[in-house]
Amino acid sequence: MRWNWAALMALAVLAGCGDNLAGPPPAPPPALTFGPVGSLTAPSGRGGFRFGAASAATQIEDMNPSTDWYLYTRPTADGGLGQGVFVGDAAGGYTRALEDVQLLRDTHLDSYRFSIEWARIEPERDHIDEAALAHYDALIDALVAAHIRPVVTLHHFSNPVWVDDPRDTGCTNGPGDANLCGLGGPGGADVVAEMAEHAALLAARYGDRVDEWGTLNEPINYLLASQGLGVFPPGKRKLFSLLEEFVPVIRDYLAAHAAMYAAIKAADTVDADGDGVAAAVGLSLNVVDWVATNNHRPSDDPVDLAARDTAIYLYHHLVVEALTQGKFDPNLDGTLDEDQPTWRGTLDWLGVQYYFRTGVSGHRAVIPVVNLNPCANGLDFGACLPPEDITWCVPTMGYEFYADGLHDILVDFSTRYPALPLVVSESGIATEVGARRAETVVRILEAIARARAEGVDVRGYYHWSLFDNFEWAEGFVPRFGLYHVDYATFARTPTLGATVLGDIAARRGVTSDERVLYGGSGPMTPEPSVPADATSCLGLGE
Repeated sequence: MRWNWAALMALAVLAGCGDNLAGPPPAPPPALTFGPVGSLTAPSGRGGFRFGAASAATQIEDMNPSTDWYLYTRPTADGGLGQGVFVGDAAGGYTRALEDVQLLRDTHLDSYRFSIEWARIEPERDHIDEAALAHYDALIDALVAAHIRPVVTLHHFSNPVWVDDPRDTGCTNGPGDANLCGLGGPGGADVVAEMAEHAALLAARYGDRVDEWGTLNEPINYLLASQGLGVFPPGKRKLFSLLEEFVPVIRDYLAAHAAMYAAIKAADTVDADGDGVAAAVGLSLNVVDWVATNNHRPSDDPVDLAARDTAIYLYHHLVVEALTQGKFDPNLDGTLDEDQPTWRGTLDWLGVQYYFRTGVSGHRAVIPVVNLNPCANGLDFGACLPPEDITWCVPTMGYEFYADGLHDILVDFSTRYPALPLVVSESGIATEVGARRAETVVRILEAIARARAEGVDVRGYYHWSLFDNFEWAEGFVPRFGLYHVDYATFARTPTLGATVLGDIAARRGVTSDERVLYGGSGPMTPEPSVPADATSCLGLGE
């Protein structure tokens, strides 16, 4: 564990009360500097750093009835499927898109990672909505005029309904223009081709102003939720037919990445920002600080250690290995024994998205084929590890925020893929306590700074999220925003997190005082909904 300046100062004060223990107080932590704004991929950008925020179209945009999430969550009385909380007008982010650029300016951020809604651009197969294209034109123009670098994500957890209609998960009528039936099945090749066509359209339209593209957001997380467990649209449950049904979905999704990569490279030939790279294409992974546990305690049982390593492989390395080496692991056994030559070398940068630490066990496995039993999102199958400090609990998400875990993950990626630039493309916390958000910002930046000091090529931090939004299956209760949203009026109000990150971004560094107030590894400001006498997140475990 790292220093806890406040605790050390308290010890120093106590020491001063005794003749034999007196001594000078410990020095405060040094300020952290992050250097100038850099490129995500160009050699000249190494050493530079981005301060940004992130969002996703479906989570923020109003007037969005063509997306699968709108149909999936819309009440059944209104012609929807009534699954979960209705996304509705989300955070009003489509109507207010140009106004929201001012939030980025007010927070002194130099980059914005956002997605362009495929369902809005192509609401019906091969029907392109020019008004929607013009809307994103205006947004990108406003960002460029404000000297905010756009990073565009092409696929962030949502589809047009015609890609995989959640009303017909069994694809009873076979693939057709109104329902391609999604990835991993008879319509999979068509979906891959359509995703590449969409990427080419956006790259040709916006490539004169956009140089940095993300193809997929959190592929394993997304596929598990949408195709494995059925909690995201289209609501398919293929996980327990892991190798026969779920692995083909992974294969198609990675093929779509490679096809989009090639399409963007061909269509975007303009170096918009002058860094020597016309199109830098990457993707973002959800990463977790996995800990081998059993019966709510750390475990050195080989079965649990193997489960931890399996989780790390599936979440952290399966995708990167496939796309750097041009090979696939169809049995998920750690061996890349299926050649996929068109995938090779299709990562220019890698985003890592870090939110929590959690336990994982190989006993009582939830996924028997890979002998994996993770504890996350409020589920306890005997693997949960109580937080070292209960104030790290994030109750609306059912997991534990632990900033130091990010450092080790960044070091691991750098060691395995030393030529691959990294960016923390998402990290944040669900809370309505401003001090907790400020603590999250500073502690994540401390973890990044430690990794950079050790030679890890980390080129940016994008806070999730710019403002509160629709948090997928969790609805509107979790609040991740730098700016608080009043869902009755859609008014945006800055939180302390916005103030602190804005100050840091303006000076491009964290002061010693900010580290004393918000940093270190000690307790965070308490979350009112967590009882003071709790022993684990949401009362799980012992």
